[in-house]
Amino acid sequence: MTEPFDAQAHRPPSVLAAGLRGRCPRCGEGPLFSGLLELAPRCSACGLDYKFADAADGPAVFVCLIAGFLVLGAALWVELAYEPPFWVHLAVFMPLTLVVCLGLLRPAKGLLIAQQYRTRAEQGRLEP
Repeated sequence: MTEPFDAQAHRPPSVLAAGLRGRCPRCGEGPLFSGLLELAPRCSACGLDYKFADAADGPAVFVCLIAGFLVLGAALWVELAYEPPFWVHLAVFMPLTLVVCLGLLRPAKGLLIAQQYRTRAEQGRLEP
């Protein structure tokens, strides 16, 4: 059985460190993910319930923009410098796109969830 979390005894981890490592945004110890991109139900170290976490499409948008910039820039540089045949672009840059996107998606999702926890972000509501 885990002991209750004492907020005064523990200094919260940095948003960047917890998010990029995929750790709990409150304690920095327990895993944030139970699968590749699936969130765990709660932190195994401090018991924080992850129901508040809703990154939606934010991580995918950021990853698409970053990966597009990197891979397209590399593809354009290779084309202008070496003028390879089209199949070389397919053989090199299609797998590179997949690796870059999958490599960035989990840290981006962890970072956005950690930031959401730290700033207590929630859905906007219209009040009359």
